[in-house]
Amino acid sequence: MLVRKILGTKETAGVLTIPPSMTVGEAAAELSSRKIGCLIVSTDGKTAAGILSERDIVRELGRRGAGCLADPVSDLMTKTLVTCGPDESADDVLGKMTQGRFRHMPVLENGEMLGLISIGDVVKARLSELSMEKDALQGMIMGH
Repeated sequence: MLVRKILGTKETAGVLTIPPSMTVGEAAAELSSRKIGCLIVSTDGKTAAGILSERDIVRELGRRGAGCLADPVSDLMTKTLVTCGPDESADDVLGKMTQGRFRHMPVLENGEMLGLISIGDVVKARLSELSMEKDALQGMIMGH
């Protein structure tokens, strides 16, 4: 299954972005209120300057304490992004996520964000694909 198809199955289209000047505390409140695991940091809402995850915040809280909540997001965000394109396969994306040990990946086309996929989105898509394959094989075996 291609990333483009996975994006099409998501309930919300587009990407929620935050400015790099937002405080870590404000970003944490945004993550909590939306019940999501990461935010894309962007100055224009179209290109990704970085990504901030729950893990980034928790890691810094453990290291420095609550003082980090007043820092700008730009101080904590991951600046070197691993991204994918809409025509990459779910298997390729899973490989990148597993190798990099992260759970969210921006989808870019011509440098602009099309969406964001999570490891949960990819696993759900693969399970659906495997279920269809199983049904097709059972149908062939039973002569349907």
